[in-house]
Amino acid sequence: MRAFQLQPQVATQIPEPPIARFFFADTRMAWLWLIVRLYVGYQWISAGFEKLTGYSLFGEAQKGGAWIFSGHDSAAMAGFVSGALKLSTGAHPSVQGWYAWFLQSLVLPNAAFFAYVITFGEILVGLGLIFGCLTGIAAFFGVFMNLNFMLAGAVSINPVIGALALFLILAWRVAGYWGLDRYVLPILGTPWTGSLARTRKPVLATS
Repeated sequence: MRAFQLQPQVATQIPEPPIARFFFADTRMAWLWLIVRLYVGYQWISAGFEKLTGYSLFGEAQKGGAWIFSGHDSAAMAGFVSGALKLSTGAHPSVQGWYAWFLQSLVLPNAAFFAYVITFGEILVGLGLIFGCLTGIAAFFGVFMNLNFMLAGAVSINPVIGALALFLILAWRVAGYWGLDRYVLPILGTPWTGSLARTRKPVLATS
């Protein structure tokens, strides 16, 4: 008697609905993702610029000053972590215990290192989104930082730009069409297609 098999004998692919293809894979919707990209990218590069210089993009001094290149690079990051740890106590903590352990054990002892990683990470994500270069990857790392900020109890605008970045990840094929991805993606291709620039176009037979 044959053993019971859970796997189907033939692989089945369920096609995505037309509306999903239109919004997330049709270049006619590239204008929409350009607007989303610029807004989310501005938020990231603004946050990174403030941490880098201690000033906003409009020249206003920020409370606490720069996070890096300041002579006390760990101070701002340590203050952020300390604030998050305070939210991990009480009857209804905003920061989960496991994440508080991560902050206490790994981030706080290496506060200066994480200050540089976050600052330049925010700037790179912002530049990637604004110029539309590797948009899906930039949006992914943006969501990753959003998630960490929210886990640390910093809500602010993180849910909004995090949700928008998730849509940019879904629309990675066309989100950067009005940007560098229009030229970069065909050259790089994907792991499952290789470089699309080397793909030969079929030659139509002439009568």
